[in-house]
Amino acid sequence: MPIAPAYCQLLYMEPTHHISNKQLSLKELDHILHGHSKIALSEDARVKIIRCRDYLDEKLTSSYHPIYGINTGFGSLYNKHIPKDQLEQLQENLVMSHACGTGPEVSREIVLLMLFLKVQSLSYGYSGVQVETVERLIDMFNQRVLPRVYEMGSLGASGDLAPLAHLSLPLIALGEVHYLGKIYSSREMLSALGWERIHFKAKEGLALLNGTQFMSAYGVWSVLHASRILKLANLIGALSLDAFDGRIEPFDDLVHQIRPHAGQLKVAKEIKDLLKGSSIISQHKKHVQDPYSFRCIPQVHGASDDAIQYVTSIMLTEVNGVSDNPNVFPEEDKIISAGNFHGQPLALSLDFLAIALAELGNISERRTYQLISGSRDLPNYLVANPGINSGLMIPQYTAASLVSQNKQLCTPASVDSIVSSNGQEDHVSMGANAATKVHRIVNNVYSILAIELITAAQALHFRRPLKTSSRLEELVDNFRKQIPFIETDRLLHDDIVKAERFLKDIKLPD
Repeated sequence: MPIAPAYCQLLYMEPTHHISNKQLSLKELDHILHGHSKIALSEDARVKIIRCRDYLDEKLTSSYHPIYGINTGFGSLYNKHIPKDQLEQLQENLVMSHACGTGPEVSREIVLLMLFLKVQSLSYGYSGVQVETVERLIDMFNQRVLPRVYEMGSLGASGDLAPLAHLSLPLIALGEVHYLGKIYSSREMLSALGWERIHFKAKEGLALLNGTQFMSAYGVWSVLHASRILKLANLIGALSLDAFDGRIEPFDDLVHQIRPHAGQLKVAKEIKDLLKGSSIISQHKKHVQDPYSFRCIPQVHGASDDAIQYVTSIMLTEVNGVSDNPNVFPEEDKIISAGNFHGQPLALSLDFLAIALAELGNISERRTYQLISGSRDLPNYLVANPGINSGLMIPQYTAASLVSQNKQLCTPASVDSIVSSNGQEDHVSMGANAATKVHRIVNNVYSILAIELITAAQALHFRRPLKTSSRLEELVDNFRKQIPFIETDRLLHDDIVKAERFLKDIKLPD
């Protein structure tokens, strides 16, 4: 099938990001994912890659000692010596035989991150790859040639073997890719772009497959969204508190200074700031206490904030490191087979992130329940004429369903391990399963928060003519341009979908 001439590079004309040994920040990763920038090797990275490859080639020429995965078989076949004239075939066979992914296809933005993170890891010069191989991965990133990768297949220990094999297939003219909005065979893509297939040298297939870039890409994506979700949870939680006619005293700094968890202090201050100027929050209250889902927002949201900060630090350490095996150290004249591909740090932290995000959804659903319950002078289900109208009865059911699924998804993957490779790989992290689970939780929490926002904005109407703070009134005004007030029953699925889109698109302060 012919491919139309490449034009997509015209869409990515922002300044080039140079891959180097400089530490990547979360902000830079966000820009790489969403900023449409191109990437290129720094001169320093290029020199290190070439020096490492030259060292490895010289080592293979001058020595006949077995070096795992370079002139031996893989896994439990480590004791099989491979002749020099079969080393390229060994690496190609590795990539082909390990491309065993199944299940749903990985989203293209995750695959784009995988490409970038694989380049970043190889660029440190400890992997023994050809610079041509790295350049081809860079070309694929810059042209948005995105391999078809599948969710299932990685145990998260000997690297993300199956997903990274699918990521690497186009290098040798195998597999399929997304390109210019269509799916093509890799052979068609190479022909259309005038690219030659890569001929692997010793160690290259192993360097491509032994790594944590599947888990890491999901992890980076998840912490980027987690930071956004936390801000949204605080924003919507403050609106719900005011719409419920809640009290401001639980957010007083005095309370939190005597139990000074960083996240708790931060969230309490943010909620107070969001509610400054509200005529509802400052009016006399008939009740002396609010339910926990309102009163304990600093403690619950704050604990999730602390967890998100911790997981972010783990992810940044991972993406700024080298996770393949063996590692080649030219300066020290060492090639060391070890275990940097083991995903345990990621598995544990992704499980932790799943719990932290699920709890933001859990407490959000409780606020939704309180708002529709007919308490605090609000009508049942937040409609003026309940009975003939069900109002917001069933969105709470949907939120409850999502919360329940999140609880099931929070069963930790990292406590599981199944022996593989005939006992050679006898402890695995299952971090890939942790990664795909937290991805689902992120999307579920967006839906839960969307339902809370619909509910809180509806409840606010029944407090008129009183107003909330100017910041929250602006939020509701913008929201109402997408989702109008619910006078009588209508198809609420559409409202929820629009509310989710609103939350994903709304500009939030840094």
